[in-house]
Amino acid sequence: MLPTSDLNIRETSLLITPEQLNEQVPMSKKANDVVVQARQQIKDILDRKDDRLLVIIGPCSIHDVKAAKEYAQRLVALNQKVSKHLLLVMRVYFEKPRTSVGWKGLINDPDLDGTHNMEKGLTIARQLLIDINEMGLPAATEMLDPITPQYIADLISWSAIGARTTESQTHREMASGLSMPVGLKNGTDGSLTTALNAMKSSENPHHFLGINEKGQVCTISTKGNSYCHVVLRGGSLRTNYDAESVADAKQQLEKGQLRSALMVDCSHANSHKKPDQQEQVLQNVVQQRQEKDSPVIGVMLESHLYEGNQSIHDTPLKYGVSITDKCLGWEDTERILLAVCNNR
Repeated sequence: MLPTSDLNIRETSLLITPEQLNEQVPMSKKANDVVVQARQQIKDILDRKDDRLLVIIGPCSIHDVKAAKEYAQRLVALNQKVSKHLLLVMRVYFEKPRTSVGWKGLINDPDLDGTHNMEKGLTIARQLLIDINEMGLPAATEMLDPITPQYIADLISWSAIGARTTESQTHREMASGLSMPVGLKNGTDGSLTTALNAMKSSENPHHFLGINEKGQVCTISTKGNSYCHVVLRGGSLRTNYDAESVADAKQQLEKGQLRSALMVDCSHANSHKKPDQQEQVLQNVVQQRQEKDSPVIGVMLESHLYEGNQSIHDTPLKYGVSITDKCLGWEDTERILLAVCNNR
């Protein structure tokens, strides 16, 4: 008989299991304490028991561990000044969805050269998350590949499902089983319907195929995630951080009997991918929060040690500069966050 399967597969390679990686790079007591505490604090913000602003902030993507650690150390120092008003959680994004093709992130290609040593990428990612949590700083990421959470989710305090994947049944199922609060972004066109449907789906139990910590294929049954919430990130047609858009989103959430809590992404389409405009979005959102019954509980910003971005093909790469979306530099980051606290 002629072959009918794997016709376009060039190679398959066995990968370390989640259980084996967790043994090689084990969770520490300090990191565990930070994750447990931060998850509860985020839930308290979503439940309106904590009136601080949740701030998910950091590089668009992680490609340099040294720079990521330096950024984390600066964020820890800043947190000492702002913790009364803000809950800072560092963006530690290892996976990047691509519109067509391109670098898919540190887990997929840690050497930035197309060698795709994913076992190395997973190991680096897990160790970095432990290091950041041990600094006392909680971490956030986007869950993209449905296998990845088994390797790193125990170290994540907040997770996003991105605009390109919020409509995906696979990602809604995954969100329903994740152990941390999950932000669901509106679609790339700016429509809120996709995120609302994803929220309804993710709050409910699901049954799907996946792997366990031993790497065995199994049926996974989830309880549903009651701490999912919408993230407004704008779209191709318009921004959606303004008061009218936020009010409309709140109305739609209430109509659907969903949690009336929103996060605003100050980057992406809401800033037209211009990093300096993130400040304008943040100021607008902070002003909205002064109104009674504002649904806004958090914001997201893209920030790195130095502003702008660079091509992955640049030689040599500039230290502390994003290789994906343009980011705010540290000086502006510190200034605008301190301003939020000083104006409260």
